[in-house]
Amino acid sequence: MHKFIKVVDAISDWSGKLLGLLVLPLVGGLVYEVFARYLFNAPTVWAYEVTYMLYGAIFMLGAAYTLYKKSHIRTDILYNKWTPRQKGIADAIMYLFLFFPGIVLFLILGCDYAWHAWEIAERSDSSPWRQPIYPFKMAIPLSAFLLLLQGVSEFLKALYSARHGRTYES
Repeated sequence: MHKFIKVVDAISDWSGKLLGLLVLPLVGGLVYEVFARYLFNAPTVWAYEVTYMLYGAIFMLGAAYTLYKKSHIRTDILYNKWTPRQKGIADAIMYLFLFFPGIVLFLILGCDYAWHAWEIAERSDSSPWRQPIYPFKMAIPLSAFLLLLQGVSEFLKALYSARHGRTYES
C-alpha cells in the first residue's frame, strides 16, 4: 500500500510540475497577441485558440496535482474539528460513494468524446485557421485517469487514518 501511494503521489507531483511549464507558452501567446493587436494593429488568428486550449489543458490535467496537494475546495467548518480517525472515515466514504462513481463516469464519457474527436480529426470552427483540436480533447480522459489514480491514493490514506487514528505520512 505504501509503495503504491508513493508512486501515485510521485506521478501527480511530477505531472503537476510538468504542467506548470505550459504556463510559459500560454503567457507567451497572450503577450504576443497583445503586442500584435495593440502595437501593430495586426491581431493573430491563432493566439486566442492556442491560449484557451493551453489553459484548458492546464486546468484539467492539473486537477490530480491539486488533489495531491489537498488544494481543492472543502468546507472546513466541521471537518477541522474532527479527529484524524473521523476525517479518515468521512473521506473514505466520500471517495467511495461520490468521487469514484463520478470520476469513472467522467473517464468513460471522456474516452468516448476524445475517441470520436480523433476519428473525425476534429478541427476548430472558431477561426479560419481551423487548427486540430482532437489532441487537446485527450486531456479529458487523461485528466480523469490521473484523478482516478490520485483518488485511489487519497482513499488509501483515508483508510489508514480511519484505521490508525492518525494522518498518513509518506
